[in-house]
Amino acid sequence: MTSAADALVKLLDLEHVDEMTFQGHSPPAGRLRVFGGQVAAQALVAAGRTVDASRTVHSLHGYFVRPGDEREPITYVVENIRDGRSFSVRRSVAIQRDQTIFFMSASFQRHEVGLDHNDPMPDGVPPPDETPTMADLLAGYPDRLAAWARLPHPIDVRYVTDPGWLPAGDRRPADRQQVWMRIDGALPEDPLVHACALTFCSDLTLLDSVLSKHGQVWGPGGMVGASLDHALWFHRPFRADEWFLYDCVSPSASGARGLATGRMFTADGRLIATAVQEGLLRGVGERA
Repeated sequence: MTSAADALVKLLDLEHVDEMTFQGHSPPAGRLRVFGGQVAAQALVAAGRTVDASRTVHSLHGYFVRPGDEREPITYVVENIRDGRSFSVRRSVAIQRDQTIFFMSASFQRHEVGLDHNDPMPDGVPPPDETPTMADLLAGYPDRLAAWARLPHPIDVRYVTDPGWLPAGDRRPADRQQVWMRIDGALPEDPLVHACALTFCSDLTLLDSVLSKHGQVWGPGGMVGASLDHALWFHRPFRADEWFLYDCVSPSASGARGLATGRMFTADGRLIATAVQEGLLRGVGERA
């Protein structure tokens, strides 16, 4: 495992305060707020730690209600909603300074056999080894390459389409945002760790698809945004340390909000997860 991947596993290894309470920390990344994917992933860790290991997560639905502060620990309080014969449901609340910053419901299911089908992977997508690395893409932007090189990178991200961090005017409008991803190192065998790592990844590029429709970018001359809610369905067993394609589209944007949906496919075409998120999107300098 790379040191960056090891740090991600450590990030997801919450401190056990009591039977239904856990505490997590954030890496000192210099962000204005805690990354939403981190909070959702840690909230899922907390919920999953209270469920029998024979039941795996199949869905989560969460709301981001306040920005988190990376300098402060986050307390996760779990409520046992129900343990049935096939499903277990938990509510997980993330708290800082006695205020809720995120809450979610997650459902876990024992293994069952039933009907099986999935949409095919989009055609014409180059494989990850034929897709530029982040270092390749950033080589044309030395100032951004220098900033990127200073940070740990637990996730290997390879953009098939233009990324949202390009300078204003450099991004071509496109109907889809497609990215190959994998955790850059071998993860433990625990399925919950892989589900939480995928949850972390799912918040990285999803809203990029809203901007992509308009050739818009993040930052100066473009947009600023924040996740409002996040839903994720897990369809099949997978490993987050193996390549998956994140294929994202935006069916609607209005009222300073954008809706994005994303499908995750393994390299051999299995649909492993579906994400939906709505985000708040405003032009840089605009005020509410």
